[in-house]
Amino acid sequence: MTTSPSVLESTAPAPAGMPRSVDPRSTRLPGLDGLRAIAVTAVILYHLGFGILPGGFVGVDVFFVISGFLITGLLMREKDARGRIRLGGFWMRRGRRLLPALGLVVVVSATLALLIGGNPLVHLGRQVLGAATFSSNWLSIAAAQSYFDETSPELFRNLWSLAVEEQFYLVWPVVIMLVLALRSRRARLVVVVAIGAASTAAMILLASTGDPTRVYYGSDTHSFGLAIGATLAILHRDWPASTGPTARRVLPTVAVISVLGIVAIALALPAGAAFTYRGGLLLVALLTALAIAGAVVSRVGTTLDWAPLRWIGARSYGLYLWHWPAWVLVTAALPSVSRGGSGWMLGAIALVLTVVAATASYRFIEQPIHRTGFRAVVAGWLGSRPRTARRIIGIVSSVALIAALVGTTGVAIAADPGTTDAQAAIEKGSESVAPARQRPSAAAATPPALPGGDQIDAIGDSVMLASAPELQAGFPGIQIDAVVSRQLSSAPAIVQGMRDAGTLRPVLLIGLGTNGPIDQQSLDQIRSIVGPRHEIVVVNVQAPRGWTDEVNVTLTRFAQQYRSVELANWRDAISSRLDLLARDQIHPGAAGGAIYVRAVTDALQRLAELPPSRSPNDFGLAGVPL
Repeated sequence: MTTSPSVLESTAPAPAGMPRSVDPRSTRLPGLDGLRAIAVTAVILYHLGFGILPGGFVGVDVFFVISGFLITGLLMREKDARGRIRLGGFWMRRGRRLLPALGLVVVVSATLALLIGGNPLVHLGRQVLGAATFSSNWLSIAAAQSYFDETSPELFRNLWSLAVEEQFYLVWPVVIMLVLALRSRRARLVVVVAIGAASTAAMILLASTGDPTRVYYGSDTHSFGLAIGATLAILHRDWPASTGPTARRVLPTVAVISVLGIVAIALALPAGAAFTYRGGLLLVALLTALAIAGAVVSRVGTTLDWAPLRWIGARSYGLYLWHWPAWVLVTAALPSVSRGGSGWMLGAIALVLTVVAATASYRFIEQPIHRTGFRAVVAGWLGSRPRTARRIIGIVSSVALIAALVGTTGVAIAADPGTTDAQAAIEKGSESVAPARQRPSAAAATPPALPGGDQIDAIGDSVMLASAPELQAGFPGIQIDAVVSRQLSSAPAIVQGMRDAGTLRPVLLIGLGTNGPIDQQSLDQIRSIVGPRHEIVVVNVQAPRGWTDEVNVTLTRFAQQYRSVELANWRDAISSRLDLLARDQIHPGAAGGAIYVRAVTDALQRLAELPPSRSPNDFGLAGVPL
């Protein structure tokens, strides 16, 4: 899920109209490093924290707003000071800020992926092309690559947001020049607000109950945060009241509430919820704008500039760049760790590697090039003549290392296996399910002790899909509706559609919960739709994810609550044979699929062995007529 803090310079000049509480000569806006620290921490915990922060992906939108605010202010100040905006100089500064660290993370991560082999190499060529052209988001959309797909954890998936921001930097200076050409302050504000409103409307209109990747990745649908930040910058410049005495009295309280609101949303907002794309991300962007407005005019900014937060914020670009590749590489290199049930340890290892790499990148690459430029750094590196033998050896070694990293990146691209091991298992399942959906179910003359496959509807996610061949072999005629990244919240609508169409079978098998937290309400809704005469089997979850324990507790309670509901204990059944799962420790192959079927069979057997239910009259408790 992810962000690009890179573009947010800590040394942006203060906007015009800045109140006296902030030194107008300062080259740093108070509070922004702290907000960046909160944002990047949220994103890292979302990816590495195993469910600690289910809404941590909203850190991306915090960065978008800060970026829109800073860059718009920078462009307007250049226009005010020089009478024009030098596009070449602007783009050169952006490249100097972004490219060195980005290039380093790409070649180092690709080289490590080649050494590890397997899953991290999948689709690497497209990802490197996206990194080089800042088009990762659109290339992923074109390839139908879901941001929420756990079966293909692409090495550079996090670069999608960097692509959105770079596309913004390419277009926005031209837009700002046109906006500033308008004489009316109100007109300037209306134009930028309209751009943000159009992006918001596009996200809301295109969002669907399916995979929201298109609206999440799209530059057109996910630019409202950038526009909101730009709106705030224009308000600071053109409307003095926005930083006047009244604002300075009100905004500190508003800023504190806004920061707390962002944290609350990060703790509670699930990525799969419809509200996320129908107002949730917009709310985060608006709260961020209010937090910035309060931070730059009050002591709230000083509080947010607490030294640890400021340290993290200054290095947020590197932390963001490295954390996701580190996670993918560590997970692929140490499958035995997650097999041992220590998935949290993978996150801890990835976090340590991220901090070390980001700190080194900031110290030796980002800051030197940002301060003095490419030429000065290279000149200092080469040194003056005559060069000592030690310096010449160092230069030759460095050039050879860079060439080797670039070369191994090319080899890594060529070594792409095409699919991850989890995808291979899922594709095998998909091939077996497709023809089964077209076969008419055969009615059994005499029901067996266990229900036949023609009596079972199965709704699930990629784990069920990977197990589909074994399910079909164990229950011929079973109707399987399973797709990658599906969450339980979508199941009630599917079940209702089956009931309305008259195709609902007597037994319903539910295998959902791998992709996020679940709620009792959805389970109760499913049972209400099918009614007490139908039997339900829910399959619990095996995955190195923070939410799985809670998911399994909820499923167990649901099964205990109703007589016609039983739990298929997949987690315990596979726990001693995690070697039968893909490297992600989630998706089974053929042998693991057989264990999945055995867990389902045991649950159906327990339902079949239940004695028939009795009414009070069967126990002589009904009233006897006189």
